[in-house]
Amino acid sequence: MTRVAIQGATGYTALELMRILLRHPEVEITAITSRSERGHVTSVHPSLAQRLDLSFESLTAEQLGERSDVCFCCLPHVASMESVPQLLAAGMKVIDLSADYRLSDPGVYEQWYGHVHTDPTRLGSTVYGLPELFGDRIPGEELIANPGCYTSTSILALAPLLSAGLIEPTGIIIDAKSGVSGAGRSPKVNLLYAECNESIHAYGVGTHRHQPEIEQVLSDASGQTVDVIFTPHLVPMDRGILATVYAKPTSVASEGDLLTAMQEFYADKPFVRVVEHLPRTKDVAYTNYCDITVRMSKDRAIVIAVLDNMIKGAAGVAVQNFNLICRYDETTALL
Repeated sequence: MTRVAIQGATGYTALELMRILLRHPEVEITAITSRSERGHVTSVHPSLAQRLDLSFESLTAEQLGERSDVCFCCLPHVASMESVPQLLAAGMKVIDLSADYRLSDPGVYEQWYGHVHTDPTRLGSTVYGLPELFGDRIPGEELIANPGCYTSTSILALAPLLSAGLIEPTGIIIDAKSGVSGAGRSPKVNLLYAECNESIHAYGVGTHRHQPEIEQVLSDASGQTVDVIFTPHLVPMDRGILATVYAKPTSVASEGDLLTAMQEFYADKPFVRVVEHLPRTKDVAYTNYCDITVRMSKDRAIVIAVLDNMIKGAAGVAVQNFNLICRYDETTALL
């Protein structure tokens, strides 16, 4: 059994993690931490009643290292970069769900997140935890930068066509829509029911922090400089992401050609389904699947991708990474 700790265990992602890990045959959850909450896990997550008998604690990295082999770090950015080096020093493997280790350049991190990175030597060497692209680099690693939900949707949609040279790497437009849970559990005025119900709005236009992450990962994966315009939207539903991506083909290509390229790219990837129909968020809700299709309209390829932002966009891919780190079957507890 692998002993697992969850740091910052009060949020939506942590709850999904615990639900998945409780059905993992090789996992024992041994510690859950919180900076603000105390008491039994059910005081925050009632759905775990009679499933997990742990209480929220404030534990040092050394104490976590004594109890656990792997830590899922669910802290916000900045807080995570302060904790991760201590967790690693305590002998644990770490899957970090913040954005603190996703970008390669500390200057880019400071520009988009407004903070100086305090652990810059690990930037650029930490494996980006998207198994469909970098799965061969993950086994045995000590630290994995778990991707976010918008980034996973966008990268999975574009990687096959960019890697095959079928679309131009510039002028790409990503129009993405997310459910409210993607904004986290902390109370915010714009997330109040009366504010977001019966409404949809764009945000972070031209300034969203996921844009440089998408460009960096797609550039690394395809071997060329990729430039995108990324616009996110909040929609009044609990969970799910749908990304509609517009790109210019490099040559004349049919929908069949593009679909075939996607099918070949993901042929041995168990959690990406290339479909012929137009996928909906309901098709992947509460699963670790990403469904993708493509259409041609005039002189543009239009890729549509959907996933559950709490599972494939966060907790599910984190467990994928955990399975690969520990050399378990990648699909364990996820099917």
